[in-house]
Amino acid sequence: MLPIRDGVGPSQVSLPAGRWTCMLDFLVERFPSIAATEWIARMAGGDVVDGAGRRVAPEQPYLPYSKLYYYRTVPYEIPNAAQACVLFEDELLVVADKPHFLPVTPAGEYLQETLLVRLRRKLGLHALTPLHRIDRETAGVVLFAKQPATCAGYHTLFADRQVAKTYQAIAPSNALLQFPLTRTSTLVTSDHFMQMREAPDDAAKGREPNARTEIELMETRGTQGRYRLRPLTGKRHQLRVHMAALGLPILGDRIYPSLLPRGGDEVGNPLRLLAESIAFRDPVTGEERSFASRQQLHFPPTSLD
Repeated sequence: MLPIRDGVGPSQVSLPAGRWTCMLDFLVERFPSIAATEWIARMAGGDVVDGAGRRVAPEQPYLPYSKLYYYRTVPYEIPNAAQACVLFEDELLVVADKPHFLPVTPAGEYLQETLLVRLRRKLGLHALTPLHRIDRETAGVVLFAKQPATCAGYHTLFADRQVAKTYQAIAPSNALLQFPLTRTSTLVTSDHFMQMREAPDDAAKGREPNARTEIELMETRGTQGRYRLRPLTGKRHQLRVHMAALGLPILGDRIYPSLLPRGGDEVGNPLRLLAESIAFRDPVTGEERSFASRQQLHFPPTSLD
């Protein structure tokens, strides 16, 4: 197993059959946004290695059907003031309470400023592994495994829908809707990669719906309501799509129902979605586990208008 460096594990890329004569040629073509000079610098620093952890040189002959491993860098990563707290830790798990706008894992322009890397560095746990994901914009409970050997058992719980999850959301109220209700639909990828959408009835005909959410209205304040959401399935953006489809888009949502231009995070107007609690029977110990966020969603002042 290749080492973790500064909280970050190596990424990998498979080497297919091709015409490349050396490793540098392949990497430049495979990652066109990264200049050859940067790859050469990474290789000189030992940041590109083979499966045995040996340094790879730019002129090294291309070897198809093998793998390369490289350590990502984000040269000008923007500092993130959002701070998470650890709700629980034992020999198996770390449970964190993630704030809005903090990514769970490295991706794109986020590397050091992610929950996973921060926890690895803070706790000195290089093998720490996330057991599930919540969106960067969503706050709340996230589980991590401390021992790689136990990950499969926990992942099976999520795959088999044996984990009870509840969320809170703040969205418009609608007196014409009767709660509690269950939204059931088929979610498919939209034309824009950022969005999912509900398939029309004719497109979904003959298919078993793949997304179900139980929705309960907890309270109303003026034009807004506080909702408890229980996802019975785990499709991408499921809660956000279902609420928007009901005409109740979650406050602060910049993706649904309409994709807004990308801009800076509005700290005063986060997505009002909170992963409130999670409960399951531990596959290692057999005990019942439950964890709850200490955060609270707040109504905007205008909700009383």
